[in-house]
Amino acid sequence: MSSAVRRVLPMAAIISNPTSLKHGLSLFCPELHSSPSCSSFNPSRRFQRRNFVAASTSSSFANDNREFVIVGGGNAAGYAARTFVEHGVANGKLCIVSKEAHAPYERPALTKAYLFPLDKKPARLPGFHTCVGSGGERQTPDWYKDQGIEMFYEDPVTGIDIEKQTLTTNSGKLLKYGSLIIATGCTATRFPEKIGGNLPGVHYIRDVADADSLISSLEKSNKIVVIGGGYIGMEVAAAAVGWKLDTTIIFPEEHLLQRLFTPSLAQKYEQLYSDNGVKFVKGASIKSLEANSDGHVAGVRLDNGSTIEADTVVVGIGAKPAVSPFDSIGLNNKVGGIQVDGQFRTSVPGIFAIGDVAAFPLKMYNRIARVEHVDHARRSAQHCTKALLTANTSTYDYLPYFYSRVFEYEGSPRKIWWQFFGDNVGETVEIGHFNPKVATFWIDSGKLKGVLLESGSLEEFQLLPKLARNQPLVDKAKLQNASSVEEALEIARASLPVEAVA
Repeated sequence: MSSAVRRVLPMAAIISNPTSLKHGLSLFCPELHSSPSCSSFNPSRRFQRRNFVAASTSSSFANDNREFVIVGGGNAAGYAARTFVEHGVANGKLCIVSKEAHAPYERPALTKAYLFPLDKKPARLPGFHTCVGSGGERQTPDWYKDQGIEMFYEDPVTGIDIEKQTLTTNSGKLLKYGSLIIATGCTATRFPEKIGGNLPGVHYIRDVADADSLISSLEKSNKIVVIGGGYIGMEVAAAAVGWKLDTTIIFPEEHLLQRLFTPSLAQKYEQLYSDNGVKFVKGASIKSLEANSDGHVAGVRLDNGSTIEADTVVVGIGAKPAVSPFDSIGLNNKVGGIQVDGQFRTSVPGIFAIGDVAAFPLKMYNRIARVEHVDHARRSAQHCTKALLTANTSTYDYLPYFYSRVFEYEGSPRKIWWQFFGDNVGETVEIGHFNPKVATFWIDSGKLKGVLLESGSLEEFQLLPKLARNQPLVDKAKLQNASSVEEALEIARASLPVEAVA
């Protein structure tokens, strides 16, 4: 047991015997009813909101705002802060403590517009502070000051005393809380040091400092290797094309984004990247990252003995929920993260968890999920904060949503923007030739479960969540015979109940 936690509570939702992910990228989740430890997670036995007792005026506490404390400084923290302000309870009551050097920002920008070449108008702070990503106000550091929100930067929380309701930070500060929201997100999965994971020129991207370090390398680079064929890999490789670098993507799967894309869909994106000069090494395992005589990364050695030269390596092989030092609050060992209920309450009264770090009931699919995506970070923050501050007792009802935007810098001959909603299970029907549109529909037992659309119009993109949430019965043969993406979407639209179309 970590000495940082002074009392260990029974874990309300431990799941033993972790198994592989079986529901695709959006659905990292076991069936809720088939998991005894999840079904024992009983919110009805728990919490009314813990009443806040005014803390001592003792100078031993570093924070003046003690009623509500948010740990973490990412998207979820920024959107939670906005919701506190909207309810008029932030001023003098809310404190945010973060390992970040900056006020909360829209993290997806770091692998998209932030990496644009310097002559192609890259994104920079303060341009993408939350909540601009959803059309909201830009919450700069001055915004937090003006709202009376106390901020602690570059000082991660390293310990919690649940009985005393206190937190300890890396610098030794002691913070008091009444209600606590854990919004610590994830940390990048790293290669071990013994195989070169920490060599100069090897990069992982989770924050602005990471992205700045990568940009410094890109300015001097000739050959870049991107390890990982998921979101990070695809977005970084697209950016590297803009820098006119010799670019190679290496991944162990058979095709790009294998947990979501079908082989046919992946082939279309792979061809686009190939047309832009990107090389692929598929089905490959990494043995080590090799250094030159100066100790800088010089190549990637594969298990088959071959080496791919590189003076910059970006590793995008996933992330881990940042649960420390909150391990005793109740973890879910199946999907990772801190177990919560439909209002993001943990097993400890007065403590909540949101965003990437929360393992929550995915209501519409009846299973426990942990979703690493900005849309969930925003929505979970808002739902949790409203539940904490009001009489709202509704269960979070999230519809899985993922998207990516690449090749969007000035001068790019083709911009890519796709969106996916729902569940990628069942049979698939693909319509379109990627010129520019293509749509993939997932159909299970006659019901439309999920849909992905590339290069759709605003109206077409707005249709997707209606389809995925309503899961209408569709005529698969009719869909297969559609002559265009537009016709296929109209067939799907016609299958919706009247009230869902409005």
